[in-house]
Amino acid sequence: MVSFQDLDLSNALRNAIEELELVNPTPIQQQAFPVVRSGKDMVGIAQTGTGKTFAYLLPTLRDLKFSKQQHPRVLILVPTRELVVQVVDEIEKLAKYMTLRVVGVYGGVNLNRHKEAVMQGSDILVATPGRLYDLALSNVLKLKSIQKLVIDEVDVMLDLGFRFQLLNIFDLLPQKRQNIMFSATMTVDVEYLIDDYFISPKKIAIAVSGTPLENIDQVAYNVPNFYTKMNLLNNLLFDKSEFSKVLIFAPNKRNANLIFDLIEDEFPGQVCVIHSNKTQNYRLRSIEQFNNGNHRILLATDVIARGLDLNEISHVINFNPTQYPENYMHRIGRTGRADKKGKSILLATEKEQEAKKNIEELMKVDIPLLTIPEGVDISSQLTDEERPKEDREQSTNRTSQEYVSGESFHEKKAKNKKVNLGGSYRREIAKKYKKPKTRGDKNFNKRNKKRK
Repeated sequence: MVSFQDLDLSNALRNAIEELELVNPTPIQQQAFPVVRSGKDMVGIAQTGTGKTFAYLLPTLRDLKFSKQQHPRVLILVPTRELVVQVVDEIEKLAKYMTLRVVGVYGGVNLNRHKEAVMQGSDILVATPGRLYDLALSNVLKLKSIQKLVIDEVDVMLDLGFRFQLLNIFDLLPQKRQNIMFSATMTVDVEYLIDDYFISPKKIAIAVSGTPLENIDQVAYNVPNFYTKMNLLNNLLFDKSEFSKVLIFAPNKRNANLIFDLIEDEFPGQVCVIHSNKTQNYRLRSIEQFNNGNHRILLATDVIARGLDLNEISHVINFNPTQYPENYMHRIGRTGRADKKGKSILLATEKEQEAKKNIEELMKVDIPLLTIPEGVDISSQLTDEERPKEDREQSTNRTSQEYVSGESFHEKKAKNKKVNLGGSYRREIAKKYKKPKTRGDKNFNKRNKKRK
């Protein structure tokens, strides 16, 4: 088996690797190392948890020489703020014995703070596409010195609508550069991006998209509705020794908040939640508390949790099947990492059976179905989305007259009945309040009034 000692690493990187107690590179790290060092364009397809971040960081740092220039030579684009913080942290760990400047920029923070950080100079810039484009337009950041462009989780970027920013960023970069891309799935949009901007890239595929990870035990429950799912979820989470560190995926931000409130009622102080409406500090603090073991339950939406390095998760619970089957792989890939066993649980209603079937067809695996435990209450309460459409329509007790605007119900006051009299009105006023004949004679009107 290949070890990190077999790779052509510098002494500084070897020392950092030893302190991190890493021995053997993952397949994607081993195969990407010589390709990235060669300077060729590269596309890596690997599932979540396979060590993609170190796959491009190790060869990049290996050949990055000391420089005093202000503008960055390596640009790393990631889709979310959390990933910016995570990648910067990984770079700092590997570059512990190197003289290296790394800056991370992302949205949700005052732009002037990032302008000041960029102006101080950097060797590696880690950024979300939107904030990078803002800095480039402000003319503070120059991208003509970029030698390597790394795009991590590119499929997520395109899903988030960053295509416009990516294309404009490409136009600002020098033509002569190395392009490195990592993605968990190969979509049509990703292929178009490769065809347009990559030059004969070397493709490395570690796991075929949709192939389930072998060290994850998957089970499913058929559940009638949302609140029965909650009853089942609370029943499972009650076993703290079995469900020691749980990541729950919610379908959207609104459901994530509702699930959080209901779990918090049962397990106060044990759950935290992250989604795009939460502040940056709150999200980072929630992730830190979950990783440190202060909270054993983390609720998240798909986009926020994608690519995050979450430690030793015992269970991934899918509160619903994903609309796109490939995303299910990213969800369950949060557990069963580093050759450890993991468990995944999928909850699906009758309307979600088709999505569940699509997931099974993609993986070519039938997820074992379990029966709901006897102690779980089958709720009849429905959410707004689950109610029949006619029940969500406007109340039949209301009449159309309530929505028809008409005349006011009270008599107008006399002063409000006045109409604009135009020029004649102004003339009447002029007769009543005569202007002085001599300009500046303030006493003219007084004298004229006494005569009358």
